[in-house]
Amino acid sequence: MPKTVNVRVTTMDAELEFSFHPNTTGKQLFEQVVRTVGLREVWYFGLQFVDSKGFPTWLKFEKKVTAQDVKKENPLQFKFRAKFYPEDVSEELIQEITQKMFFLQVKEAILSDEVYCPPESAVLLASYSVQAKFGDYNKDVHPTGYLSNERLLPRRVLDQHKLSKEEWEKRIQTWHEEHRNMLKEDSMVEYLKIAQDLEMYGVNYFDIKNRKGTDLWLGVDALGLNIYEKDDKLTPKIGFPWSEIRNISFNDKKFIIKPIDKKAPDFLFYAARLRVNKNILQLCMGNHELYMQRRKPDTIEVQQMKAQAREGRNQKQMERAQLEGEKKKREAMEKEKENMEKEKQDLILRLYQFEETTKKAQREMEEQLERAARLEEERRRVEQEAARLEAERQEAVLAKEALARQAEDQLKSQEQLTAELAEYTSKILILEEAKRAKEEEADSWEHRAKEVQEDLLKTREELHLVMAAPPPPPPPAAAPPAPASSSSDSESDHEEQNGEHSEEHSTYSAELQTQDINDHRQEEDRVTEAEKNERVQKQLLALSSELDDARDDSRKTQNDLLHSENVRVGRDKYKTLRQIRMGNTKQRVDEFEAL
Repeated sequence: MPKTVNVRVTTMDAELEFSFHPNTTGKQLFEQVVRTVGLREVWYFGLQFVDSKGFPTWLKFEKKVTAQDVKKENPLQFKFRAKFYPEDVSEELIQEITQKMFFLQVKEAILSDEVYCPPESAVLLASYSVQAKFGDYNKDVHPTGYLSNERLLPRRVLDQHKLSKEEWEKRIQTWHEEHRNMLKEDSMVEYLKIAQDLEMYGVNYFDIKNRKGTDLWLGVDALGLNIYEKDDKLTPKIGFPWSEIRNISFNDKKFIIKPIDKKAPDFLFYAARLRVNKNILQLCMGNHELYMQRRKPDTIEVQQMKAQAREGRNQKQMERAQLEGEKKKREAMEKEKENMEKEKQDLILRLYQFEETTKKAQREMEEQLERAARLEEERRRVEQEAARLEAERQEAVLAKEALARQAEDQLKSQEQLTAELAEYTSKILILEEAKRAKEEEADSWEHRAKEVQEDLLKTREELHLVMAAPPPPPPPAAAPPAPASSSSDSESDHEEQNGEHSEEHSTYSAELQTQDINDHRQEEDRVTEAEKNERVQKQLLALSSELDDARDDSRKTQNDLLHSENVRVGRDKYKTLRQIRMGNTKQRVDEFEAL
């Protein structure tokens, strides 16, 4: 026998390798795995392997690993998986690592279509899984195509809709944006809260027959045993809650379920293989134990874990709030910086405009000065011309007077003197008229010169006011940033190695605890997340409406048709649960026998 045995354990997101002594038990190996991953809510999980006959089997804790029918490989291969499911993930799953393990396992079951999920729910769940991986949507960090390599939707959903990869991404991105400010771990819980309302969530199905030989499905889950017709795994027909069952046993292929109600007959069914039957018994025992445990006060260990989880959640919320506060401060500072830069640019523009206005005023003043100088020059010219005309007039007057005197002195002929006198008189009149015109023109130029002088004085006063005005105030300085195992499996190792025939007449029985619980049937009061959460309800309705136009009804599967019918008649997981548990145990056993 080798000194050590090599084992590879695959979790949902990692591969772990161990070496252990051949005498190591299943429990010891399991404890080593959970210590490695840091898991304390161990009651949900187990180690699964494929046996020598190809059946998936759970490792037994009380037996040696090497004594169990593990397929001989080196290293031995195991999967760390959830064996049992909580009734309500938001109330029961405490640790973030537990939430993550369930999230990854349920997500894989939905994507592989092991658990049926309608298209609108699949898109909404995809958006939560994107939030869990990428955090808040940011168009700068998440450009178009950021989901192109992500596996987000079941193949069935993709095939049933005439949408391109980009159109799917756009829809998921739109809902991703809706989850802003949601912590990654919270988005995983939101995913599970919607997923746990799916009809096939957490159900282990087994082929069975009733006494009539009718082929049926037995569904084992956290709430009890349900019976399904062969062509419908979504809608159970009969249900038996764990609180009605006191004993489960089987001998070879025959299972016997003993109800607590003594008036009710035993519930009998037949399953085909011993290996599978042992698995059924283990799942029934484990689910029953957890069902009853949930209806009792929490143990000290669970209370401590919940207190630690609350403390850790509060701490994260405080850190998130602090980060959000710092982020908002940074954004405010950046915005203020942008505003200051904008104000600076505005001031620069206003200064430029002011300078241009000043230059224009200076140019206009210079032009007015030039005009005033020209007008002054013209005024002087007119005055000089008027003086010249006045001198000529004076000369004419003197000449006239001289002529008059000469006329008088020389006693010229009257006609000659009259003609000369008339000539000079006419000339004098012309010169006086010209003088009067020049004087009027001089007055006009003087008046215009005065107006120009007044405009010049006014322009000088305006320029003086503009130059004397105080400059625009500088932008305010930014404020400094604030400091931011059961008795049912008693066969020997030798019997395991000799196959099933040596055990076919052995009886395996489990007596189930039925006392000291507070409320046996509280699960029947539940409603789906969509019914109690208006936001989720609106999101699912919007998605369903979006996808209607692109849906190819010819590619619907049997489960699609069954789900559509359930929606049409107003059925959901919990309404069906209440319906299939109606009547007493005897009535439901009789109904099972009649199928």
